[in-house]
Amino acid sequence: MRLLLIEDDIQLGDGIKTGLKQANFTIDWVTDGESGEHALKVEEYEALILDLTLPKIDGLQILKNLRKHGNKIPVLILTARDSINDKVLGLNSGADDYLVKPFDLDELTARLRALCRRQTGRVSPYIEYGNLRLDPTTYTLTQNGKAIILSQREFSILQTLLENIGKVLSRSYLEDNLYGWDELVESNAIEVHIHHLRKKLDKKLIRTIRGVGYVIS
Repeated sequence: MRLLLIEDDIQLGDGIKTGLKQANFTIDWVTDGESGEHALKVEEYEALILDLTLPKIDGLQILKNLRKHGNKIPVLILTARDSINDKVLGLNSGADDYLVKPFDLDELTARLRALCRRQTGRVSPYIEYGNLRLDPTTYTLTQNGKAIILSQREFSILQTLLENIGKVLSRSYLEDNLYGWDELVESNAIEVHIHHLRKKLDKKLIRTIRGVGYVIS
């Protein structure tokens, strides 16, 4: 699950990025509005965490520009502006959620998961498919009630495939969801993770569409 963070406070931004990576998110982080707008044009993200007081382009203007051009990315405003008028303005400008600093990281994580859940049309906090039950909130997977231990990357790939049942996802799409800008991607990384998933689960669960990608039918 790949997110973009636009936050100019270096200490806070580093803490958010570290915390959300531990919560199984992939995070790209920029520190000014201009870089944020560029990132949103060249990359695909599942959600945006947006500060309002930013260098170069104000966060509220970024939000207005997104909605003006029809970009439906879920946006969570994360700001020190705590007046009712600021909250109303942010939400009326197209934000999906509004969280005031200082905040609890667990609350931020829960709000982001809720935003991404709604984006995929899923109301339950967990995903069920056949005899599998995957819970992103606790990073657990069970098969017929028995716990299956997955690595962080394996868990993320399986979650992405289960959230896109019937859709063929390319290797590059999966890489983009798993790896941020500052992470090295080995050429066969996705194939290795898929191989491990097949060893731990039903070998027929994940189909390879040769030359296209992977799918759970």
